[in-house]
Amino acid sequence: MHELILFSGTVFMGMFAIMNPIANTPIFLSLTQSNTPVERRKLAFQSVFYAFIIVGVFCVSGHFIFTLFGITLPAFQITGGILLFFVGYSMIQGKKSAVHHFPDSADKEIKQKHEDGEMNIAISPMAIPILAGPGTISTAMNFVGASSGVTHILIVLISFAALCILTFVMFVYGEKLVKFLGRGVIGVITRIMGLILSVIATQMLITGIQGAIQTYSH
Repeated sequence: MHELILFSGTVFMGMFAIMNPIANTPIFLSLTQSNTPVERRKLAFQSVFYAFIIVGVFCVSGHFIFTLFGITLPAFQITGGILLFFVGYSMIQGKKSAVHHFPDSADKEIKQKHEDGEMNIAISPMAIPILAGPGTISTAMNFVGASSGVTHILIVLISFAALCILTFVMFVYGEKLVKFLGRGVIGVITRIMGLILSVIATQMLITGIQGAIQTYSH
């Protein structure tokens, strides 16, 4: 039981750090500033729903994907660790990582396409790549890949579902949150999340390297 509680906490914090709903709230607000409160609520729900579906598919089919492409867990851990480290490092520097955030320069074009009915921002860029980008997917698959047990898969899905609910609430009440905390505080929180993410990424690298040494030394 203690192991499951520890695993649940690690999963939630890891997913929270990479998804970072606090830092993503101003992005969502900027992309939906021309929408009504009802439309914004609908887009917020769609964004987290699509993100959950995407991550859920990778969680459930993670082992199948490993087998299909001949990927070993140590290789995925090493690659995921490197990827997440750069995301975390960018967050510490106060920058927007290319694998985590959508370029600000594209915001105007995205809004225009949305208004013309050509693109639903709930799918892109909110669900992909902001909420369920490569970093989030690799983090979820790494946690699932660490154990083949159904219990661990459920914990990852439940943790991400809880995070999606939290993200939805923050998106809906985002304006009040930004005014209450201020952009300075949000920047500090982003850097703290980046530090946590970098530590998790380093642990992934260490675990992956140890696993690779054990695998290929036999």
